[in-house]
Amino acid sequence: MPEDNLQKSSKKIRLITNLLTKALKLWLRAQVSQVSQLEVEIRASDRQILSGCIPWVSIFASHAVYQGLHLTRIQLVAENIQINIGSVLKGQPLRLLETVAVFGELAVEDKDLNDSLSSELLSTALNDVLVKLLPEYSLKSKPISWQKITLDKDRVMLRAMVTSPSEATHLDIYLDLELLSPQELQLSHIQIERNEVPLLKGDGNYSFDLGSDVDIEELRAIPGQLICRGRINVNP
Repeated sequence: MPEDNLQKSSKKIRLITNLLTKALKLWLRAQVSQVSQLEVEIRASDRQILSGCIPWVSIFASHAVYQGLHLTRIQLVAENIQINIGSVLKGQPLRLLETVAVFGELAVEDKDLNDSLSSELLSTALNDVLVKLLPEYSLKSKPISWQKITLDKDRVMLRAMVTSPSEATHLDIYLDLELLSPQELQLSHIQIERNEVPLLKGDGNYSFDLGSDVDIEELRAIPGQLICRGRINVNP
C-alpha cells in the first residue's frame, strides 16, 4: 500500500510538472509571433511547485521572432521563479510575480539580422547610433531606411538610405564593436561614406549605456553572426 501511495504521488507531481511545462510553453509562445523549435525543462520538487516557486528552468528556442526581431538560436536559464501557481492550476495563464534574472546565450545570423531591420526595436537603436555619429541626420527632417547589415570579425557594416524633399542619400557606416563593461557598449574606428564619398573618418569612440537590467559578458561580431551572452532581468 505505501508503494501504491508513492506511485500515485509521483504521478500527481508529474502531472503538475507537465501542466506547468505546457503553461510555460503557452506563455512563451504568446511572447513571440513565430518560433520553429521550443524546448522547456523544469527542475522542481513537489513542495516547491505547489508553493509557486520554480527553482530552475531551461528554455531553448530556434528561429523565434520577438517584436520583429529574428533570433536564430537562444538558450535561457532562470532560477527561483515565482509564479501564480493557483491560477495556473485553474487553467489561467502563467504570470510572473517577481522580477527574474535570466542568463542567456543568443546567436543571430546575418540573414535573421537583416530580416529584423524593419522592427521598431532594431531600427530605433540604429537611428540613435546614426544621430549620435551625425547629429545633422535628425529623424524630424530626414527619414531613415535601414537596408543591410554585414558582420565581420568585431566589425559591422550598416547601409541606409536617408531621404529628404530634395534628394535620397546612401550612407555606408563601418564600425568596430567592443564591450567596455557589462552595461556599456563602445563603437570605434568609425568610417562613414555618403554616396560612396568619405564623409567621416576618425578615431573618436562613442559609448552607449545598455541599462541596469542587463549584465552582458560577451557581445561580439563574427563573419555572418552576432553572439551575445549574459544576464537580463525579466520584469513581471
